[in-house]
Amino acid sequence: MPGPHRDGSRVVERRVVTIGGGTGTFSFLSHMKKYSFNISAIVTMSDSGGSSRRLMDEFRRQVPLGDLRQSLVALARNGALWREVFMHRFEQSEEMDGAEQQRGVSGHSLGNLILKGLQDINNGDLLLAIEDAQELLNTRGRVLPVTLAQTSLCADLEDGTTICGETNIDTRGNDNPNDLSPIKQLRLVPPDAAGCAQSIRAIRRADTIIIGPGDLYTSLLPNLLVHDIARAVRESDAEKVYICNMMTKHGETDGYKASDFVNEIHRYLGGRVDRVIVNNGTLIPDVLKTYAEQRSEPVIPDRAQLTRLAPTVTIEHLNLEDDRLARHDPERLVRAIFPADEL
Repeated sequence: MPGPHRDGSRVVERRVVTIGGGTGTFSFLSHMKKYSFNISAIVTMSDSGGSSRRLMDEFRRQVPLGDLRQSLVALARNGALWREVFMHRFEQSEEMDGAEQQRGVSGHSLGNLILKGLQDINNGDLLLAIEDAQELLNTRGRVLPVTLAQTSLCADLEDGTTICGETNIDTRGNDNPNDLSPIKQLRLVPPDAAGCAQSIRAIRRADTIIIGPGDLYTSLLPNLLVHDIARAVRESDAEKVYICNMMTKHGETDGYKASDFVNEIHRYLGGRVDRVIVNNGTLIPDVLKTYAEQRSEPVIPDRAQLTRLAPTVTIEHLNLEDDRLARHDPERLVRAIFPADEL
């Protein structure tokens, strides 16, 4: 594994690229910033719900801002106030009808509105808007979009039907206990969206590339559907690490073992990762019961199959203990990925 670089008498920080989105990435980045890594967080741009959706509907060619905002807040060092400002969401008024709410700030994320304002100040340049936000938040690293193109995520199911929209794919198992047709193929529309040049550059210069943690089909794989990004990861000399999900998700990964997750990552990457990180910690019965009611269960770490898929497999107790949710312990994750002498 490459270590820190030496430039004359100066030690250069390990260049770490994370690829993901959603709450898993947020939690991991929030902890990673405590260490002296040179972090570039590449985030999915396929969000299709909430405040991001409304901004996309109102402003032509607007890309979703939700995952960018979350990653910026995760890496922020500029105190609790700025983080709270970017994470604040205006309450939805029960006295307003749907049309009135759509026209106002009700339900909007203030951070999304700030990013949109910074984008307008910079004549529509999203990358300059992100740089300004990074300055405001004094982030420990950079946040980069996987693409600057406006895209939509679609899932072709085995029963021949298609679901389009990241939110629709993500929530189709909610409150639906019935068997659902598995996802056969995930794709972007348009399929030829160009990768963000700055993201490709970060991948090429990385020492370590971390895919995850995050939902397989809505937070991780959408990044690899951008062909320039997948190719850059394949061609990179960096160590490529995949953090496997702890739980299956109804409507997306029903019945998946750890090797099934890895096979899907390899399928869309067009190559293999160097290391797979899998949890084998025990969850408390109440947590297991809650997830079972949603038809979600712990991912089985099938070591024998995993060792055929990746050169290095790390199976450890990585979950938070005594927590009401099944979540990775970010400190355990960091220590499972990086040598102790670099932390």
